Amino acid sequence: ITHGFVFLLFLLLVVYFYSPSLAIGTMFARSSLVAARSVARQLSTSSSNNAKVCVVGGAGGIGQPMSMLLKLNPAVTHVSVFDLVGAPGVAADLSHIDTPASVSGHGMTPKQFTGDDAIDNQAEFQAAAFDEALKDMDIVVIPAGVPRKPGMTRQDLFEVNATLNRDFATAVAKNCPNAMVAIISNPVNSTVPIFAEQMKKLGCYDPKKLFGVTTLDLVRARTFLAEATGVDVQTLKIPVIGGHAGASILPVLSQATPSVKDKITEQQVADLTNRIQNGGTEVVLAKAGAGSATLSMAKAGAEFCNSLIKALNGETVVECAYVESDVVPECAYFATPVKIGKNGIEENLGLGELDAFEQEKLTQAVAELLPSISEGVAFIQNN
Repeated sequence: ITHGFVFLLFLLLVVYFYSPSLAIGTMFARSSLVAARSVARQLSTSSSNNAKVCVVGGAGGIGQPMSMLLKLNPAVTHVSVFDLVGAPGVAADLSHIDTPASVSGHGMTPKQFTGDDAIDNQAEFQAAAFDEALKDMDIVVIPAGVPRKPGMTRQDLFEVNATLNRDFATAVAKNCPNAMVAIISNPVNSTVPIFAEQMKKLGCYDPKKLFGVTTLDLVRARTFLAEATGVDVQTLKIPVIGGHAGASILPVLSQATPSVKDKITEQQVADLTNRIQNGGTEVVLAKAGAGSATLSMAKAGAEFCNSLIKALNGETVVECAYVESDVVPECAYFATPVKIGKNGIEENLGLGELDAFEQEKLTQAVAELLPSISEGVAFIQNN
């Protein structure tokens, strides 16, 4: 067993004991299942069934509800749930849901982790379980990692989540190098470069198939703007560019469709931009240390996965995502709308026209992004 995987197991143990994001979450009420079915129907408009999806961190606060939404998606054929502890139980629960997708769980049960049946060589067991979970997957979505606590920035999470994502990249390279990979693990501004650089080291990097999931920023932008303007939230489309942390998040409200320019003041634009940028902090504070944005992130992650499934099944879709890019020359990675097809990104649609306020915010976004990207690249160079 490699030193890297032993260290990965150690980090996962830390995450398990100190974070609810990888521990086994609470059971869903029957009414939640009914609501989730409704969301899943909205997510999938494709009649094709041709996608196997692995959720890395599938027993956690984001992973459980997202795995359920994927199980309910008629375009999904298989959901592979992997986690340090609890994935087999989550998979058993999901497997009772009356939808066609099959489910498998990979990783230790609680008894295998610390109980009477505790496994002696847990690193070896987990390595084999992860290989099995990833084998021949079409899509790998990664919500695993330490969540934010009050007072923490996404950058505070760097050291632990950086190592996790480096080792996740190694496992993906070994078992499903052609899969589309959607990274949710924060800080996304750094974890995407980390994943990319590790895949480059291993000789199987495809920039067209690696995505940092920024969809939650779009979900928040639509929600908050609809509340402010009275526009039907289901009709709103708003690009959010830049990155996925604080000032790097730039909602381009001037490009909203339908147009809302006549419905909000300049002050409201500034206030909405600030709220969208700090939406994660709003949830962390509201939960008072008991967690971060999990349910909304699960919805956003499932929404993004559904777009990837449509692309795999031959549709051309447009999503905002944090990807390798030359749109902003000084930033090697940047979130913009991208056109995605069967083989990944087909075209980067760029920034579009920005107003004066957004141009100013773009400068701030770049300043926020540059050190995060550099830190991610340097981490792989030094490790």
